[in-house]
Amino acid sequence: MHLRGVLLPAGEPGDLWVADGVICAEPVPGAITVCDGGYLLPGLVDAHCHVGIGAQGPASLAEAAEQAAIDRDAGTLLIRDCGAPIDTRPLQARVDLPRIIRAGRHLARPKRYIQSIGVELDEPALLPQAVQEQAAAGDGWVKLVGDWIDRSTGDLAPLWPDHVLVEAIAVAHAAGARVTAHVFGADALPGLIAAGIDCIEHGTGLSAGTIAEMAARGTALVPTLINIETFPAVADRAGKYPRYAAHMRALHARARGTVSAAVEAGVPLYAGSDAGGGIQHGRLVDEIAALRTVGLSGAQALAAASWAARDWLGVPGLVPGAPADLLVTRTDPRLDPDTLRDPTLLLLRGRAL
Repeated sequence: MHLRGVLLPAGEPGDLWVADGVICAEPVPGAITVCDGGYLLPGLVDAHCHVGIGAQGPASLAEAAEQAAIDRDAGTLLIRDCGAPIDTRPLQARVDLPRIIRAGRHLARPKRYIQSIGVELDEPALLPQAVQEQAAAGDGWVKLVGDWIDRSTGDLAPLWPDHVLVEAIAVAHAAGARVTAHVFGADALPGLIAAGIDCIEHGTGLSAGTIAEMAARGTALVPTLINIETFPAVADRAGKYPRYAAHMRALHARARGTVSAAVEAGVPLYAGSDAGGGIQHGRLVDEIAALRTVGLSGAQALAAASWAARDWLGVPGLVPGAPADLLVTRTDPRLDPDTLRDPTLLLLRGRAL
């Protein structure tokens, strides 16, 4: 195939050739021109997505495939699956579904996360061994539950002692894996960041101090803004725990200011929808639009869900030798993210969808 248009992120007119599913460095004789005009960009990346979690807990493999197909049809061609209770490796072999980078199962404590989703450890001291197991089972990522409601106190609280986090994250790094953590509140953040965690999910409890530490260390943030919009509804359902409900409402009220402060400080941000369970699949463009409201320019918000996210995850964009996973839009998606909802062409592994 031959494609012609404005190539992103460079923003200059150019040509791409595709053969055998990859982008070629030189023109391909006899290539058919399938695109002549528009904007060409690397396929979208959902950096926090749960393929395999359904509305009632673990999904079947067939349901997980349907979830991945919904994301694909909405332009997401690369997924960092941020924790799933089922083995989705069979989906990685399917050429019609997005590429999936798996993080294994969530690591939590008993009654300190969504039932039946994570691996529940009876003692915090078991975390390093569990991290080693999930690092071996996943694709270079491990997912921790950093905080969750503690029903004995009626509010968010950390799950792991700081010294255990230091050992567990070191184990992951020694195995060549990176670690991320679900964190809503403030108390778990200093220990996680000081232990060398690679990414924070949600991060609504970030303060000036923890933001500065993340920026200094290069710790990434995936804020999942469309998920944070559900916090008031979560609080409404938490009538037995008024402290927790008030805390969730307060975190929601300050969330956009918190993320804006992280942007201003230079914390690396990436787009994640948190699809699976409470958030419908296929909503990554909504997250891109939300990122534009917290201080990212249109180009930065798009990068956080495309070429910059690919660099972060070690997956190439529109370069020779890279898989031909790309979108073509009618108008400039840096100026109008809604154009991503109706691409003129979608290529996955060099196949037009």
